[in-house]
Amino acid sequence: MRLAGVFLLCLTLLSGCSAAKNEADADRPETSREFPRADRAVSARGSYSFSSEVKRDKMNEARTVMDLADIDAGMTVADIGAGEGYYTSRLAVRVGKQGRVLAQDIDAVALERLGQRVERERLDNVSIKLGSPDDPRLPVNSFDRIFLVHMYHEVGEPYAFLWRLRPALRPGGRVIVVDTDRASDQHGIPPPLLFCEFSALGFRLTQFVRKPELQGYYAQFEAVDERPAPAAITPCREAARPAAGE
Repeated sequence: MRLAGVFLLCLTLLSGCSAAKNEADADRPETSREFPRADRAVSARGSYSFSSEVKRDKMNEARTVMDLADIDAGMTVADIGAGEGYYTSRLAVRVGKQGRVLAQDIDAVALERLGQRVERERLDNVSIKLGSPDDPRLPVNSFDRIFLVHMYHEVGEPYAFLWRLRPALRPGGRVIVVDTDRASDQHGIPPPLLFCEFSALGFRLTQFVRKPELQGYYAQFEAVDERPAPAAITPCREAARPAAGE
C-alpha cells in the first residue's frame, strides 16, 4: 500500500506539472510546444511593400544579395516569405532554365498574387508553396540556398522553424538572412541574437556584411553540428541582445 501511495503521489505531481506547462504554453501553436519559447518580441507581419521594387533595384539590392550568396545558373533555391515575389522573380532569372526556385509564404492571398506574377512573367522554373508559421514545409535535401529576406523577425517560433528548415539544405547549402539591426518588435533583429538562435540549431555563421544597398545586413549560415533534439535546444536569453547604444 505504501508503494502504491507513493506511485499515486508521483502521478499526481507529474499531472500537475504537465497541466502547468500546458497552461503556460496555451498561447503557442501545439506544433511548437516541444521546442523552447523564444525570449524575444516578434514583429507583426508587415506590408509586402518593404520598399518599392524600383527603389530596391536602383540600390542594386537583389543583385548585391545574389552576388554575396554566389547564386549561379542551375542552382535550386528557396525564397521563404516570398510575398509578391521581388526576390523570387530575380532569383528565377539568375538560376536560369536549369535551376529551380521555390517561393513559400504563409499568406495564401500573397501567394495567389505571386502566382499571377509567375504566369505573367512566364517564370517556368518557379514553384509556389504554402507554409506554416513554425514550419516552412520544405522538401528534404533539396536546396543550395534558402533565403529569409526581411522576414525572420516575424518568426514567432524560431527554434521550431529552423529545426524543420535545416534538413532541406543540400550538403554545402547555405541559409541567407537579410534583415535590419534593430529591435525584433521593430521589424529587425540584432545580429548577436540572430547568431545565437542559429547557433542553437547547429548553424555556423560564414559571412556577415553590412551594406547600404541592403538597408540592413547580410548574414550567411551553414549547418555544421548535429541538429539537436527539440528538448536539448538551449534557448537564447535576453542577455544575448546588445545593450542600448551598442
